Amino acid sequence: MKKWGFLFVFVLLVGFTVYTNMNKSMAVVAEQKPTVGYSAPHFSLVGLDGQTYKVGGKREKPLVINFWASWCGPCKEEAPDLAKMYNKYKGQVDFYAVNSTSNDQLADAKKFVETFNLPFPIPMDEKGEVSKQYQIMAFPTTFFVDKNGMIVHQVLGMLDEEELEKQLKKLL
Repeated sequence: MKKWGFLFVFVLLVGFTVYTNMNKSMAVVAEQKPTVGYSAPHFSLVGLDGQTYKVGGKREKPLVINFWASWCGPCKEEAPDLAKMYNKYKGQVDFYAVNSTSNDQLADAKKFVETFNLPFPIPMDEKGEVSKQYQIMAFPTTFFVDKNGMIVHQVLGMLDEEELEKQLKKLL
């Protein structure tokens, strides 16, 4: 009988230890969400131009990552300002406008890029994995990433030209 009691207590302790460690692991993952002060999550996506665009770690220039969809009204309003600021700062800052293709249509995304004459790379998140990784809950969402790969500012919603330029100057 003592044997069974000891075995029961042992199993309970092992179970408790496993449960506690799982909760700690889940807490660490939650802490690593993409937000100011954290490294930008790594990704590699193919753009509309067929080139592969990578994010993660140190870079030559700071980076603006804008998540958008063609059906998004605020994205349409924001697009001309993004293009204008890209043209003004293109030698100093990289821009990636990540299309959430899993929530969009490829043809609509291409038409959007043509309509607004977007001059910067358009990586296509066809499976939605990068949007999940960045925990995108609304469009547009923009991340400002420094040369060390750290997120220094995040905007949920539309950026106007003034705010966009203010954040770009902070990156430089």
